Amino acid sequence: MYRGVLSSALASHWRREVLRTSLWFVPAIEVAAAIVLFIFTLLADRANYRGDFAIPGWVISGSADAAREILTAIAAAIITVVGVVFSIILVTLTLASTQFGPRMLRNFIRDRGTQLTLGTFVATFVYSVLVLASIGTGSHGDFVPHISVTMTLGLMVADLGVLIYFIHHTAVSIQLPQVIASIAADLAEAIAEQGSGNAEPHVKNGPTATELVAKAEREGGVLLAPDSGYVQFIKHQNLVRLATAADAVINLEHRPGHFVVRGQRFATVWPPQAAPMVRQALGGAHIVGPYRTLTQDVSFGIDQLVEIGLRALSAAVNDTFTALTCIDWLGENLCKIVTGWHPARVHRDRQGFIRVIAPEPAYDRLVQRSFEKIRQSSLGMPAVMIRQLEALARIMAETTSSGQRRVLLDQAAMIERACERSVPEGADRTDVRRRYEAILTLEARLTGNG
Repeated sequence: MYRGVLSSALASHWRREVLRTSLWFVPAIEVAAAIVLFIFTLLADRANYRGDFAIPGWVISGSADAAREILTAIAAAIITVVGVVFSIILVTLTLASTQFGPRMLRNFIRDRGTQLTLGTFVATFVYSVLVLASIGTGSHGDFVPHISVTMTLGLMVADLGVLIYFIHHTAVSIQLPQVIASIAADLAEAIAEQGSGNAEPHVKNGPTATELVAKAEREGGVLLAPDSGYVQFIKHQNLVRLATAADAVINLEHRPGHFVVRGQRFATVWPPQAAPMVRQALGGAHIVGPYRTLTQDVSFGIDQLVEIGLRALSAAVNDTFTALTCIDWLGENLCKIVTGWHPARVHRDRQGFIRVIAPEPAYDRLVQRSFEKIRQSSLGMPAVMIRQLEALARIMAETTSSGQRRVLLDQAAMIERACERSVPEGADRTDVRRRYEAILTLEARLTGNG
C-alpha cells in the first residue's frame, strides 16, 4: 500500500507521521521497556536468592504459591481492563466517524494519550506474565522473585492512574471544540513547515519555469502514475538529485492531495531521453495511498474543518455553533497563510538550474476552499454569513497586496448576494450588509495606506 515507506528517500517528518498514526508503535516500545525492566529485576532477585544482598523490608515477601496468586490476579485484572480500554476506543471511534466524519478517525488513532494508555496496560500484563513464569524451584528451595512481585504491584498502581487519565482524556478529546482546535493546530503546524519554501542558491541559471513547462508540454517525455490513490508525499530533493544526474527537468502535474490513476499521466520530463531513468526512480520518490495526509497537503486540513462545518449545517445535525467555531479557526489559519505562506514551486540544483517544477495550492484557491462550500450550505442563515464576513475582515487586515484583498472581496460579495436572495427578514439582511460594508471600508483604507 505504501510504496517505499522504508526507503531512505523519505523525509524524517513523514516517517514520524507514519509511526504516529499507528496503534502498535508506542505499545511496542513500552512492551520492550517492560521486558528490559523484568531482566533487571530478575537479576536482582537472583542475587538476593543467592544471598548476595538482603532485600529491604518494604519488599513484599511470601511463598511461591502466594506470589503466583498475586501475579495471576493482577494479570487477569490487567487484561480485563485492556479489553475495556479497547471497547472505549472503539466506541470513541464510532462516535467520531458518525459525528465528525470518517476522515477524522486518523486524528484519534494518532492521539498519544490513547497509545500510551494501551501500551502501559499491555506492558504491565507482559511484565506480570514474565514474573509469573520465573517462579520455580532452585538449588535453595522455591525461587520467589520478591522484587519483581513488588514491582508488579507498583505498576498496577500506576495503571490505575493511567486509567483515570484515559477516561478524562477521552471525555475531553471527543468534545467538538477540542476536535476542531486540534485539527486547526495540526493545520497551523503544517502551514509553518510547508509555507517557508526551500532555501535556493543566490545564483539562478538557465531558462525560466514558464519556458521549461512549455518545452516539457511540447516535446517532453510523459511519465505515467505507477499506482492509483492519493499522492501523500513527494521527496522533491531526491527528484532534484535525480534530475541533476540526468541533466533534465521534471514537471510534476500532481501535488500531494491529488488523486492519480495508475497508467495515466503523472509528470513530464525534458529532454525526453531522460524519461526512462526518471521513470525507474519515480516510485521511490513519491508515496501513493488510500487517504490524504497533512504532511505536504495544507488544503487537507482546511477540508477537514470545512467538512465538520458542513455536517453541522446539515438538516440532520443543525448545529450552527459548531459551524461558527469552524469558521473562526479557518479564518485564524488563513491569516497565517496570508502572512507566511511562501511554498517553493520550483526546486533548483546547487548551480541554480531549475530541476523540478511542482504545483502548489494557490492562496486564492485556499480561500475558496475555506468559504465556498460553507456559504453554499448556509443559505438563509444570517449568523453563519455574518461570521464568515467577520473572518474575511480579520484576514483582510493581514493582507499585503491588492490581489490578496480582491480574492477576499469576491468571497464577501458572494456572501452578500446569497444573503439578499435567501434571508427573508429585513433586519437580518441589514446586519449582514453592515458587515459587508465594513469589509469594503477596510479594503479602501488599506488601499489608501498602500
